[in-house]
Amino acid sequence: MVVAGLAGHRQPTCQRQGSTAGTGLFARVLPTRRSVDERKETPTMTVEAEPAEKQQPTTTPGPVSWEHKDTLWSISLFGTAVGAGILFLPISAGQSGFWPLLAVTILIGPMVYLSHRALARFVLSSRVETSDITDVVEEHFGLVAGNLITVLYFFAIYPIVLIYGVGITNTVDSFIVNQMQFQPPPRWLLSLSLILLMMSVMMAGENIMLKVTEFLVYPLILILFGLSVYLIPRWNFGALFEVPSAKDFVVTIWLTLPVLVFSFNHSPAISSFARLQRRDHGANAVRKSDAILGVTASMLLVFVMFFVFSCIMCLTPEQFVAAKSQNISVLSFFANEFDNPVISLLGPVVAFAAIVSSFFGHYLGAREGMRGIINQQARNMGFETDPKTLNIFIVLFFILSVWIVAIFNPSILGLIEALIGPLIAAILFLLPMYAIHKVPAMAKYKGHISNVFVTATGIAAVSAIFFQILR
Repeated sequence: MVVAGLAGHRQPTCQRQGSTAGTGLFARVLPTRRSVDERKETPTMTVEAEPAEKQQPTTTPGPVSWEHKDTLWSISLFGTAVGAGILFLPISAGQSGFWPLLAVTILIGPMVYLSHRALARFVLSSRVETSDITDVVEEHFGLVAGNLITVLYFFAIYPIVLIYGVGITNTVDSFIVNQMQFQPPPRWLLSLSLILLMMSVMMAGENIMLKVTEFLVYPLILILFGLSVYLIPRWNFGALFEVPSAKDFVVTIWLTLPVLVFSFNHSPAISSFARLQRRDHGANAVRKSDAILGVTASMLLVFVMFFVFSCIMCLTPEQFVAAKSQNISVLSFFANEFDNPVISLLGPVVAFAAIVSSFFGHYLGAREGMRGIINQQARNMGFETDPKTLNIFIVLFFILSVWIVAIFNPSILGLIEALIGPLIAAILFLLPMYAIHKVPAMAKYKGHISNVFVTATGIAAVSAIFFQILR
């Protein structure tokens, strides 16, 4: 463990509470007059031991108005959800047929909004204003459970960050070779340049990240909408008359749910999003985050599903099979079908914008997970981390690990992504619902029919993922 290697030795336990000694990544915490055994018996990490953290505001919530920054957050969360998979979503989801997909669409809107709203409320339930999700699980569920959930949270998101490092390298390399007809630079140099470019945006701060995401996502939305409208004259209404049996209908809905859940998933950015809403809006944070998440879910439902339905209305079942077997994006398939090179050129543009904007949101979640793991391990050993040094360590870790994976492009990444699917769905759907029934700070959300809906659809999505992995 990095903690064990860099921590050093402890100081005597006779100093004043909150004082520290040492420099570097870990500073030694000099405990209070309570014995170490007494501290270990405490079920959760108390917030009083960290005077730098602000207590949650106690002001009464008031009316909230929509601001430009709320629009930027909606755009950023939209970008987190819409990864490069958007180009393959019509093929993977469209094979279910029109009517099952319509039924799933009716379900997916409330599923996305209510699950992400519950996760944001879970983060906001902490009595410490600066807490992220790793702090909240420790506060509510205790040290052991908190550590376990934090580790699972990190490993649910970190592989996706690695996948995006590979994806952006492959996308730009393919664009240079196929569209620009140039010789690409060495893969190690190309991947490093792209990763440093994306990481520099994250290091520049929240406002720069939101501005860059806005610059990427607005064209993405316009392209998706423009393509959807462009395809309308080519719609084949024969798909409306293909009605599956009742059994096939239900099974198809069940197996299609995870496809859309992951296509709309922006949970990796929710913790940072909720924490910053509380910083900016205090007691109005819940109402403000609810409103922003509602707009995000609506944008995803309208623009993404319009694109999906417009695509599937142009394809026959035989064409779906052909596109699936060729493992090409729907834009590449349409470019070949319609002999339209413009559509083919739009593919790399959509992929680039989608990958970069989604990388930002997933990096936020993975960074929080790693910071939580190191901080928790340090506190267990009686040490406190130096924030600046820790941030530098985390940035270097991500640059090096994403770069190495992007160079070698291992095929196992797809398998890892499939295996972590149930974990992501469980954190998004089931963890907040469990907290509502077990955590006093979440008790005010009990008794709503939406909780039953989120729990039932979450269990359905998780079980469908397991079924698809095992069959």
